Amino acid sequence: MHELSLAGGILKVLEQTRERDPFERVTHLRLEAGALSGVELSALRFALEAIAPGTCLENATIDIDEPPASAWCMPCSQSVEIRSRLDPCPLCGGYQLQATSGTELRVMELQVI
Repeated sequence: MHELSLAGGILKVLEQTRERDPFERVTHLRLEAGALSGVELSALRFALEAIAPGTCLENATIDIDEPPASAWCMPCSQSVEIRSRLDPCPLCGGYQLQATSGTELRVMELQVI
């Protein structure tokens, strides 16, 4: 389960932020995992909750958004929204798509006390 490794990386980012700008703990964490990021949202939430006790993330509320991805359709020469790398172009039905966004996993918002 690579989500546990991702959760550890997110915690490390939070700890580095805490070193730069001291705070007691995180009260709310909002993440964004793009539709093409390969992240299983429920597994990531579980992993974050599992590693939270005893860290700055303990008792924090965690929201994870999954925005759709964008791809460039070569036949249409347009940017289109997709949810999977297997999706056809919603305009022409073709499969010559190049992903342009949606692969990211980012910390979007952090509320601390």
